[in-house]
Amino acid sequence: MPQTTPGPRSDGEVAPYVAALGLPGLADIHVHFLPERMLEKVWAYFDEATEHYGRPWPVHYRGSVEDRLATVRSFGVRAIPALTYPHKPGMAAWLNAWGRDFAAAHADVLHCATVFPEPGAGAYLAAALDAGARLVKMHVQVGGYAPEDPLLDPVWALLEERRAPVVIHAGSGPIAGRHTGPQGVERVLARFPGLVLVIAHAGLPEYDAFADLAERYPGVHLDTTMVGTDFTEAFMPMPTGYAARLARLEGKVVLGTDFPNIPYPYAHQLEALARLDLGDDWMRSVLWHNGARLLGLPSPG
Repeated sequence: MPQTTPGPRSDGEVAPYVAALGLPGLADIHVHFLPERMLEKVWAYFDEATEHYGRPWPVHYRGSVEDRLATVRSFGVRAIPALTYPHKPGMAAWLNAWGRDFAAAHADVLHCATVFPEPGAGAYLAAALDAGARLVKMHVQVGGYAPEDPLLDPVWALLEERRAPVVIHAGSGPIAGRHTGPQGVERVLARFPGLVLVIAHAGLPEYDAFADLAERYPGVHLDTTMVGTDFTEAFMPMPTGYAARLARLEGKVVLGTDFPNIPYPYAHQLEALARLDLGDDWMRSVLWHNGARLLGLPSPG
């Protein structure tokens, strides 16, 4: 078995752990920063998680914007994503403008964009990409839309042409939506096979079905958000043999954490991945190399 260094057990151990692996930092592809009023509503939703999910979801990082930026920087995250997502028409273009301005105000924040199935979606996404957006977020569950909605046809065509990576939450966890599951994503990929999709949360609980798509399509990746954590294993555990699939997909598994909206310390996500015992080389691929490649970050010398 390859050697696996035990993961960090506290946030203070994250940066030393990353340095011990010989990495320049973390390429975390799934980090959220939102307009403050919108974030307050998201946190209020999680405060009522028992009603929605049947279990509490205490958001672990609730400081100010600057506090949260300082925290994620202390872990060694490079090119910090500021993923946003609309829940209705008319929001995405405004969120894209906010994301542009937020990235411009913080040198290490990644310029991100989002989209919703509505007339003009292709045009405003093209404008965002032309302005420098390097990562796109789509949330099938929150948005309540089908990935194959015809209004998204120009979006998918553009994203395939530009090879822009898309973090898409399409799995049915932590709660199923009308259009969640792998089928809609599979139908989109059948028409646009060159898409670069990063399946948020590895598509849990449909882990294997989304791993099938990662094996079949060259641009499909899985992000690790909440995968293997004590929190998730208690109600949506990985299927038998899934760790072996992650090992085989080493070049397609990308670090994701969902910071700051996680119900445990950031370190626990890295600890959970390390205890899969897939080896330090696998951890290096997941924590840095794969995400750095997708985001165009320089590799360590």
